[in-house]
Amino acid sequence: MDILGFSLLVLLVLFGIGSIENRISRTDRRVARVEHKLDLILGHLGLTEPEPWSDEVNALVRDGKKIQAIKVYREATGAGLKEAKEAVDKLG
Repeated sequence: MDILGFSLLVLLVLFGIGSIENRISRTDRRVARVEHKLDLILGHLGLTEPEPWSDEVNALVRDGKKIQAIKVYREATGAGLKEAKEAVDKLG
């Protein structure tokens, strides 16, 4: 394979990766919007969803173990680092 063919292959791979990342990003934003709307509906109806992990996260925040609380929150919810940090910050 010559240098031109290899360069073309690298560009195709990079383009493919960028395309996949873009789709994942759009999907994440759509899921976040749907979750927000569901939260609004639940709030309007006066319903709450108890989270079994929230007691552990609250206890860790009370004990000053914020990083561990973020880790537990992320593992339980699948949230990203930024979202988990914001959620834990609201608790403490």
